[in-house]
Amino acid sequence: MRTRSRNSRSGFFTLTLPATSANLGPAFDAAALALNLFLRVQARISPEFSVIASGRDPEICGCLENHLVLRTYSEVLEANHKPILPFALRLVNEIPIGKGCGSSAAARLAGVALANRFGSLRWLDEQIVAEASRREHHPDNAAACWFGGLSVAGINTNGSAQVARFIPKGTWPLLLAVPSAGLSTEKGRRVLPEKYSRSDTVANIQNSLLLLAAFAQGRHDLLSTALEDRLHQPYRAGLCPLLPALHKTRNERGILGVALSGAGPSVLIFLDPKVEPGRTMHRIQKHLQGEGLAAELILTQVSKCGARL
Repeated sequence: MRTRSRNSRSGFFTLTLPATSANLGPAFDAAALALNLFLRVQARISPEFSVIASGRDPEICGCLENHLVLRTYSEVLEANHKPILPFALRLVNEIPIGKGCGSSAAARLAGVALANRFGSLRWLDEQIVAEASRREHHPDNAAACWFGGLSVAGINTNGSAQVARFIPKGTWPLLLAVPSAGLSTEKGRRVLPEKYSRSDTVANIQNSLLLLAAFAQGRHDLLSTALEDRLHQPYRAGLCPLLPALHKTRNERGILGVALSGAGPSVLIFLDPKVEPGRTMHRIQKHLQGEGLAAELILTQVSKCGARL
């Protein structure tokens, strides 16, 4: 995809970006799935900056002060010695904010794409993802958001993004369990240790490769084992009570596996496509009530498309 479009000569720009779920258990900071929940962005050149937001979390999306899209846009243009053109921004948001669903990656990519468009930077996809990844401090969410599907990503020593992307084989219905309170990525990272044992590291490498094989071959039977993680989920469980509660359900009928979504606190549940999802949702809701927990349950699936103009 290129950010040049049929309206590239006008002062109007539209972009749709999917939510993402990163880490996927053992693939810590390396892989993410794009989800069918979206941030829709419209921008029109205007005498001054303004934001109108609707959908989920409009009070956050519509707050002009320290707005992540506008801040990223301005910083990228300033760093590239381009004039900062103000615009009127309209957002329609479906992505839970601050809850491990890639909201900041989508916002940063929107800001970079707007700078690319209105600053005439002529950046290609890899440059856009690399710039957003540098600001996110890891490339997994940014790559999946921009390219869609399942993305495995890394950053070269020269700062460029290296991305491998494919669509998982078969059907992979998903359920997001989203708590009412958010969790900052910084807080989620502070609980992680500085060093890991060889056995924990090897186990995660093995499970990450098994996870990729499960998606590439459509092997639902591999998922429960492949999602096991020793690098971040055990340390974040205390901050994300939905994770240990839902982990107890991972071998129940209708549930293929459970993983923390990003740094949490939301949890991504992989559903068995052979079981009616409404029944599984109902059982999960009852299980959470029994654990004294509440969460919004959102049925979704892998988005085959990434950013769309």
